[in-house]
Amino acid sequence: MISIVIPNWNGEKYLKTCLESLKNQTYKDIEIIIIDNDSQDSDYKWLKTYSNIVFKKLDKNYGFSKAVNEGIKLAQNEFVILLNNDTIATSNWLSELTKAISKDKKIFSVSSKMVQYYNKSLIDDAGDEYCILGQAIQRGHNEPVTKYSSIGEVFTSCAGAAIYRKSIFSEIGFFDESFFAYMEDVDIGYRARINGYKNMYNPMAVIYHMGSMTSKKQASTFTLNLINRNNVMLLYKNMPFIQLAINLPFLVIGHLLKSIYYYKDKVRYTVYRNAVRDGIKQTRSLNKTPLRLKNVFNYIKIEIWLIRGILYFIKDKIKR
Repeated sequence: MISIVIPNWNGEKYLKTCLESLKNQTYKDIEIIIIDNDSQDSDYKWLKTYSNIVFKKLDKNYGFSKAVNEGIKLAQNEFVILLNNDTIATSNWLSELTKAISKDKKIFSVSSKMVQYYNKSLIDDAGDEYCILGQAIQRGHNEPVTKYSSIGEVFTSCAGAAIYRKSIFSEIGFFDESFFAYMEDVDIGYRARINGYKNMYNPMAVIYHMGSMTSKKQASTFTLNLINRNNVMLLYKNMPFIQLAINLPFLVIGHLLKSIYYYKDKVRYTVYRNAVRDGIKQTRSLNKTPLRLKNVFNYIKIEIWLIRGILYFIKDKIKR
C-alpha cells in the first residue's frame, strides 16, 4: 500500500477534483491522509464518503512543513507521496512513481512531471535544481511539455507531487517546520544528498498543477519573504562552514543579482532585504546538518552539482 499525504488549507474546491483523479489510478492499493491547516471554507464532513481517507484537522495554520510531517508520521507504509491539493493526476501517475522509487534503495525521492493545468503545452516543474549562487531553479518551468522526457537524477524533488522513502526520514530528519512553506523540499533533498541518497525525476509520472492556488489569496510579498528568508536558512543549515567560506564570493554575487532585480520595485526590494536579514537572524536557532567524515565525498559531489547548476540558472533567466 502507498500513503498519499495531502496538506490542505481552504482548498475544498480543488481537493474534490484531486481526490477524483486518485480514484482513477491504475494503482489501487492506497491510503489518503489529509492534514488540514484549520481551514474555514468547509467542515469537510463530505470526506466521510471515502473509505480510504484519514482526515486530521490542526488547530491553526502551521504551514506546509508541519502538515506534511504530521501526515508522514501517520503513514503506515514504506512509500509516502506528498501531493498538493490543486493537482489532477493522470491514471498511471502513481504507478510510475512507485515503479521508479522501487528500482534502488538509495533513492530517497522521485519527482513528477508537473504540467501547467491552464496551459497543458507547458511544463510547470520537472524536478528542482540548485546552484552555487544560492539560487533554486524550477527545472523546465514554462518550457514545452515535450522536453525533459528522460528519467534522470535531479538535485531535489518538488514536494508538490513526489514520492519519498519513509525509512530515510528517521536518518535525515523530517521537513523543517521553521520554514513554514517554500524551500523546505530543497532543504530535505539537500540533506538526503549529504547522506548519500538520490533524488530522481520520472517524466512518465505526469500530473497537472493549477499552481499555488491556495496561497494566492495572500500578497505575493508573503511568498517572496518566505522564499528568500528560507533560502538563507537552507544555506546555513546544509553547508559546512568551510564550504560556505569557499562559496561565499558566488553567494555574494547571487545576492547582488537578486538585489539588482528587485531594486526596480521598491516594495519588493524592501521585502527581499528584510527577508535576508530575518533569515540571518533565524540561523541562531537552527541546527546545522552534522558534518560527518563518511559524508565528505557526498559534499564534493554536491559542490560539483552546485557548479553545474549555474547552467540551469542561466537558462532559466534567459527564457524569463
